[in-house]
Amino acid sequence: MTQTMNQAIKKHADLIIKNGTVLVMDNAETLIKNGFVAVCGDSIAEVASSEKLGEWEALKTIDAKGGIIMPGFVNTHTHAAMTCFRGLADDLPLMAWLNDHIFPAEAKLDHDMVYKGSMLACVEMIMSGTTTFCDMYLFEDAVAEAAAASGMRAVVGEVLYNFPSPCYGPLEKGFEYTENLILKWKSNPLITIAVEPHSPYLCSPDLLKTAFTLAKKHDAPLVIHLSETLHEVDQIRSERGKTPVEYLAEHGFLDKNLVAAHCVYLSQNDMDLLRSFDVKVAHNPVSNMKLASGIAPVPSMIAHGITVGLGTDGCASNNNLDMFREMDMCAKLHKVSTLDPTVMNAHQTLRMATADGAKVLGLDSITGTLEKGKKADIIVIDTDAPHLCPIYNPYSHLVYSACGSDVSCTVINGKVLMEDRLLVSLDVRKIMDDVRKIAEKIRK
Repeated sequence: MTQTMNQAIKKHADLIIKNGTVLVMDNAETLIKNGFVAVCGDSIAEVASSEKLGEWEALKTIDAKGGIIMPGFVNTHTHAAMTCFRGLADDLPLMAWLNDHIFPAEAKLDHDMVYKGSMLACVEMIMSGTTTFCDMYLFEDAVAEAAAASGMRAVVGEVLYNFPSPCYGPLEKGFEYTENLILKWKSNPLITIAVEPHSPYLCSPDLLKTAFTLAKKHDAPLVIHLSETLHEVDQIRSERGKTPVEYLAEHGFLDKNLVAAHCVYLSQNDMDLLRSFDVKVAHNPVSNMKLASGIAPVPSMIAHGITVGLGTDGCASNNNLDMFREMDMCAKLHKVSTLDPTVMNAHQTLRMATADGAKVLGLDSITGTLEKGKKADIIVIDTDAPHLCPIYNPYSHLVYSACGSDVSCTVINGKVLMEDRLLVSLDVRKIMDDVRKIAEKIRK
């Protein structure tokens, strides 16, 4: 009789992930050494010590085997379908890379190529622990389709600029294409559509104003490349008499919904403007290093109160989507650039890749931390490996020692997408073969 009563009062979960060190990544820096996460439907129902595990029963249980249970990574800036161009034009300056290689190759893209390249990107991200990404590219309906098909959470938007696009043709069709995307995907729980003008140097004041108006109309995020290179800053100063940030401010484009990618060259006034308008920044250290764009003043931005997240940029300028490598490079780059080993400590860097990244994308109310009521975007790190032994500080290990292949399990929106390093529903071999065929066309 007593046993029957105890079973009756147990709480029900669809999924429980147990037997791990839980990093909540909340403001209180909550760490549960032997904890579990209970998931009901698409949301987190409880995060607690294993002492409370007996209160629950679950349809499915995943044993973290003493590893780390944490929020999935948030990649705040990438170009997913550029997996098709991985290694195509390395060791070149940004403008030569763009104008002589990437733009000509992109002119040959179509919906099918972007879909297949994005599917490969989603596989790579799922397998390395990224659960949310922000994308700017061409044929973005295909990117949204790929994200939805793979089960990833994504913010996507069609790139807009002053010249015709291989996707939509003339600019006015670009705004029409973007608005159609917003309407098509507005009820999808995983996909958010953003309005995404490319950059100040490729966007006229009229384009910026129209983009801002469209974003306001639909309460959509705005995404733009900003102050990525010294050449860009010099060009805008020469043409407009202002920095790129000041140029955007002049035309009323700075806004709390704006995600500014890169922000490598900023004046004190630029940072004051970004902070006063609550603009968020996507920092891409590996891409900035590879293209020799420079070192973004991230410690200064954070000191100014600017929210900064991490992004990988696209595979043509990185050349992978591993957020572990991005964290490692981020922390070390800013230590050496400031000659201060205490700058960008491991916990702060990990927050940039999780909780702060979610805030950058306006998704912090639903993801980025493991808290009751938030969406169940969870990863498990297998720490039973020589390069992760011993563990004194899990935050330090994640930033300086771990890598994407240490992710054993990925859950997005309550669904298990990878378990024991095996993807549950995606055919990895076919997805890779599809992109290999695209590469053969590009070579010709």
